[in-house]
Amino acid sequence: MNSCSRARSSPACGSAACGACTVLVDGRRVNSCLTLAVRLEGAEVTTIEGLAKGERLHPLQQAFIDQDAFQCGYCTPGQIMSGVGCIQEGHTDSKAEIREWMSGNICRCGCYVKIVRAVEQATGRK
Repeated sequence: MNSCSRARSSPACGSAACGACTVLVDGRRVNSCLTLAVRLEGAEVTTIEGLAKGERLHPLQQAFIDQDAFQCGYCTPGQIMSGVGCIQEGHTDSKAEIREWMSGNICRCGCYVKIVRAVEQATGRK
């Protein structure tokens, strides 16, 4: 059993090909569909639900709303978690760098331009 109930209950790829199940483990991006929960004992796991501080959204969550960076919503949690990882890792110096470091996250609706804008906004560049 993996660490992500979303990966078990949704039609996620189950092979780390889409990035929809991306979470942060000790601050690093991980595809939960390939991660056994038992291996995470003692680790800090952050999911999309853990980003907000009370009623205040994480800056990238707010940027996704502001930039209209989603359509169907299927990839949105994984895109946001990967974007947060990208920001924390310092891979946001250009649009090309953001696209490269988020390339493991697939958006079936093609919202990539708006997703990059949202990451830029969250970093204060937009």
